Amino acid sequence: MALYLAVDLGGTKTEYVLADETRELARVRGGTIKRMRTDATTADENFAAAIAELEAKSGVSVRDITRSCVGAAGFTVALVSDWVRKTFAEKIGGSLILVGDVEIALDGAFFGGPGVLVMAGTGSNVAGRTAKGELTTAGGWGPALSDQGSGARIGQQALRDATLAMDEGKESTLLPAILKVWNLSNFDELVGYANQNPSPDLTKLSPVVVACAEAGDAVAQHVLHREAEELAHLARIVIDRLRKMDGRQDWLPDLAFTGSILEHVPMVREGIVAALRRELPSLKVVPGMVDPLQGALWRARHG
Repeated sequence: MALYLAVDLGGTKTEYVLADETRELARVRGGTIKRMRTDATTADENFAAAIAELEAKSGVSVRDITRSCVGAAGFTVALVSDWVRKTFAEKIGGSLILVGDVEIALDGAFFGGPGVLVMAGTGSNVAGRTAKGELTTAGGWGPALSDQGSGARIGQQALRDATLAMDEGKESTLLPAILKVWNLSNFDELVGYANQNPSPDLTKLSPVVVACAEAGDAVAQHVLHREAEELAHLARIVIDRLRKMDGRQDWLPDLAFTGSILEHVPMVREGIVAALRRELPSLKVVPGMVDPLQGALWRARHG
């Protein structure tokens, strides 16, 4: 019996699926093993714990695995790729396919076929693939350069817009909500806390922004609307590039979504679709959220 291991290697968590040719045998979520985000000792410990849980749940040894597929952001960085290759060679049986997280997500949506995928969670990216299998991306350059629509970007823009609203004398519930979530007493404390080095984790503000927006706060709504428009702009760049690469200007690839922001924040997800359909009214959207692990499993099974 052939066995396959699929891994979605994220910055805060890592997800695993162990399967045979037709069914999942075990699914596990563990701590990150991304060496850009944690030290070697912690990565080793997180991986060992996840593998032990996989074996316990499935009743099989990871030494018997036929092929693994690991999808990871930053997989071209030597610190990440070298650790993954070395660890899998030492502890996991069979061969290894190491690709970017956008590739397994695309496979989760389109199973090797063409399409466009918008990813937004802690970070963000937009990726597309032609019918010939050519890949292209826009965005995804990290929080200092891009990450439109991500949790970090939403938090950062909320701070800026809430501060500007205060300067303009506009009413908003956003600033008091940010003070509460960060356990701060006043704006002066916020200035010092937000500007500290290293900066606080801005992704923790995104649920506050969403809650304020859903309650009708115009400043918070504007933050989410702008991030949706910027992600839509990246998606349109990828769509136009795919058309040019494929030589078919009349072709319109389907659109899919993945990531915690797009799963849990309808204002952003629906805003992207509305922005794109202003110029592309026939755009088709894959229902639901893409599971990148299913894409990694598809690739592991097909080699």
